Amino acid sequence: MTARYEVPLTGQAWSRFVRVVRTFVRSEVGWKAKILCALLILFLVGINALNVVSSYVGRDFMTAIANREMEEFVRWAVLYVGVFGASTVVAVIYRFSEERLGLLWRQWLTERAVTLYMEHPVYYRLAETGMVANPDQRIADDIKAFTVTTLSFVLMLLNGSFTILAFSGVMWTISPLLFMVAVVYAVMGSVLTIYLGRPLVGLNYIQLDKEANFRADLLHVRENAESIALLRREGRVGARIRLHLHQMVTNFRRIIAVNRNLSFFTTGYNYLLQIIPALIVAPMYIRGQAEFGVITQAAIAFAQLLGAFSLIVTQFQSISSFAAVISRLGALWEAIDDSRAASVSQLTIREEDGGRLIYKGLTLRTARNDEVLLRDLSLSVDDAQRVLICGPNERAKLALFRATAGIWDWGEGVIERPGLDRILLLPERPYLPPGTLREVLLRTTQTEAVSDDTLQSVLDTLGIGRIVERAGGFDVERHWEDDLSLGEQQLVVFARLLLVNPQFAFFDRPGTALSSAQVRMVLNLLTERGVSYLVIGEGEDRESPGVYDTVVEFDEAGGWVQRPPLADHADAGHENLRRRVTDPP
Repeated sequence: MTARYEVPLTGQAWSRFVRVVRTFVRSEVGWKAKILCALLILFLVGINALNVVSSYVGRDFMTAIANREMEEFVRWAVLYVGVFGASTVVAVIYRFSEERLGLLWRQWLTERAVTLYMEHPVYYRLAETGMVANPDQRIADDIKAFTVTTLSFVLMLLNGSFTILAFSGVMWTISPLLFMVAVVYAVMGSVLTIYLGRPLVGLNYIQLDKEANFRADLLHVRENAESIALLRREGRVGARIRLHLHQMVTNFRRIIAVNRNLSFFTTGYNYLLQIIPALIVAPMYIRGQAEFGVITQAAIAFAQLLGAFSLIVTQFQSISSFAAVISRLGALWEAIDDSRAASVSQLTIREEDGGRLIYKGLTLRTARNDEVLLRDLSLSVDDAQRVLICGPNERAKLALFRATAGIWDWGEGVIERPGLDRILLLPERPYLPPGTLREVLLRTTQTEAVSDDTLQSVLDTLGIGRIVERAGGFDVERHWEDDLSLGEQQLVVFARLLLVNPQFAFFDRPGTALSSAQVRMVLNLLTERGVSYLVIGEGEDRESPGVYDTVVEFDEAGGWVQRPPLADHADAGHENLRRRVTDPP
C-alpha cells in the first residue's frame, strides 16, 4: 500500500495568500510593484509577438532552403537574426524586471514578518508553545521561495494565456486536427501528472522541516562549541545530528521515488512533442497541401501551445514545493496572529504608578497541559522592600518571573506593577547583544546623558573596570559572549541595572554565575539606592543577614509560604510569623 503524506493546505492558507498579495499592492511600495508589473506584461506581449513573427520567418526560411532559392535564403536569414536579437533584448529586460519585482516583494514581506515576529512577546510565545516549528527558517527561506515562486507562476500563467491567444490561430490555420490533438494531449497529461505526483506536496512540506532541524543541530554545535568540548558531549550531540540527517535523507528518498515515477511519464510526454506535429503535417506536405517550412512552423507552434496548456505537467515539482511553502507560511501567520491576540487566560497585568508590586490571587499553569504550578499567590512588595523567592518548585519560580515580565499568559489573577521602564528583570543567563560597551550599559535615552567617568566608576565599583581597556574603550564593537567570562557578563548586566536605577529589580538566580559575596555586594548597592528587589534563589540564601526583608517559599504542590529570613525568624517565633497560602497578604 502506498503511504499518503497530507499537508495542511487549508482554504484559510490560500485566503491569506491572496490577502498578502493584495496588501503588498496597496503598500507604500505598491506603486513600484505596479510599474514593474506593467512592464512585465508589456514584455510578455512583446515576447509572444516576436515568437509568432519568428514562426513565420522560420517557415519561409526553411522553405527557401527546400526550394534552393539563395536570394530568399539570405533575406530571410538576415530577418531571422534580427528577430533573434530583438527577442534577446526583450527577454533579458523581462528577466531583470522580474528579479527586481521579486526582490522588492521579498524585502517588504520579510520586514513585515520580522516586525510582527519581534513584537513583544510573540517570538517568546511561539518558542514556548511550539505552535510552529522553525519560525526563523520560515521567515528566512520560505518567504524567499514564496515571493520568487509566486511571481514566477503568475508570469507563467500570463505567458501561457498570451501564448494560447497568439498561437491558437497559427495552429488552426495549419491544421484544426493538430490544434485538437494539442488540447486533448495537454488535458490528459495534466490529469495523470496530478495523480502520480500528488504525494510530493506532503513530502516537500515534511522535507522543509527536516532540513531545518538538521541545520538547527549544526547551529547548536557552533553556538555551544566550548560547552560540548568541555563536557565531552560530542557523542550524544553527534548522534542527534546523525538521527536528523537520517530522517532528512529518508524523507528525501521518498521524494526521489515519487519523482522517478513521475519522470517516467513526463519524460515520455515531452519526447512525443517532437514527433506529433510531423506525424500530422508531414502527410500534408507529401500530398502537396503545404510548404516544407510549414512542418517547422507546426513544430514551433505545437511546442508553444502545448507548453502553455501543460504547465501542470512541466512545473508540477515546483508547484508541489510551492504548495508546501504556502502551507508553512500560512501556519506561521496563524501562529503569529494567535500570539498577538488577547490571551484567553484570566491573568491580568496592570501598570500602576504607585510604589508597589502586587500579586493578587495569582495562579500560574503550564502552557501545554494546564498543570498548576503556583496557586493563589497574594503578595505585596512595597517600596524599598527586599524579597527572596525560594523553595523546590523551580518551574513555579520561573513562571512567576516570566509572568511579571508579561510573557507568561497561562493562569489567572492580577499583577499590579510599574511600567517596564521602571522595573528591570534580569534572567539567569546574562544577555549582552553584540555592540559597543556604551550601548550594552545604557538605554537609548541615556546615551548622551551619562559621562564616561560615571560609567567607569560603576564598573570599578563592581570590580570589572579593566574590561574597558580590554574592549578598547566604550565605543568599540564587540561580541561580548566571546570576550567576557560568564561572571563578567553578569556583572556588566548589574552595572546596567545600577545605571538605569529602576524602581524594582527582579533577579532569576543571580548566584549561578557569581559568588554569594558578589551577589550580596550588588544587593547592598541596590539597598543604598532605595531599589526594591525580588531574587529567585536557593534555600541557603535565607541565611544571608541584612539582605532580605521577607522570604517566600514555593513547594512542589503549588503552595507557598511567606516568612521572615531565618536570622530574624529565630527571634520572632516560628508559628506567629508563618504566612500560608490561605492567609491574606
